[in-house]
Amino acid sequence: MTYPSGEQIELAHGVHRAVVVEVGAGLREYTVDGVPVVDGYPATEMSSGGRGQTLIPWPNRIAGGAYEFDGVAEQLSLTEPSAGNAIHGLTRWESWTVVDRTGASATFRYVLHPQPGYPHTLDCRLDYALSDAGLRVHTTVTNAGDGPAPYGTGAHPYLTVGTETVDEVTLTVAAERYLPTDDNGIPTGIVDVEGSPFDYRAGRLIGPAKVDHCFTDLARDSDGVATVTLAAGDRRVRLWLDASYLYAQVFTGDTLVPARRRRGLAVEPMTCPPDAFRSGTALHVLEPGRGVETTWGIAVG
Repeated sequence: MTYPSGEQIELAHGVHRAVVVEVGAGLREYTVDGVPVVDGYPATEMSSGGRGQTLIPWPNRIAGGAYEFDGVAEQLSLTEPSAGNAIHGLTRWESWTVVDRTGASATFRYVLHPQPGYPHTLDCRLDYALSDAGLRVHTTVTNAGDGPAPYGTGAHPYLTVGTETVDEVTLTVAAERYLPTDDNGIPTGIVDVEGSPFDYRAGRLIGPAKVDHCFTDLARDSDGVATVTLAAGDRRVRLWLDASYLYAQVFTGDTLVPARRRRGLAVEPMTCPPDAFRSGTALHVLEPGRGVETTWGIAVG
């Protein structure tokens, strides 16, 4: 049988088990001691709602799919037609090649070739590794073309602490500012979280709140690592992101199909904010032969 997400690669280390897949080099499952840590999807289904996908060469949305780079106007396909946006990049439905694997790790590679709207070549590598510390995901993208290329990346795991819905989850996002958006999910500015409905710095119950917002100015430790934490009862799951990820999108899943709605909380590390191809905010411009390395991960407890 050929699965919708292609080849299934199982990783294991002690009580940690993950399944990563050929299509999009995505994360389909992650459990610790048999308990789900991500709200994944069955092998018999395709990913939905960006579930477990890596987003290259941009995360989130580009308004109208239209932008200008190096003096040239570009038009991307509108992959979020209901809002008229291009969303989540160009590699998440492509077949990636496994170039290395061990029992606890796997490395994928994919070459993104020039296409309408993005006439650039990127050599992409994605490394998954399990250890006692949890799951680590390392992304390396290099400009393999002969001219500069705009670039950003993100990831789209849905986390779970075993609650029926995210309403019962206590969320901590140590961020000083967030980006309000218009009805199509495009930022309209940047404001302080203090005094807003999106102040999760001290940790509080999500309840019925609907969140699909990007947070920034994240508190970081001495190594530059920021953390978003979910907790319920005695369970706690942390998504950490290194200093290359300046933003974290949090999504309560209210627009998903009813069976998946508010089941898990998407916590999305992003190197740049939504619409960065248009605004230029935190956008990497990769010169030929130059690359960017980014790392995020998930830990329990």
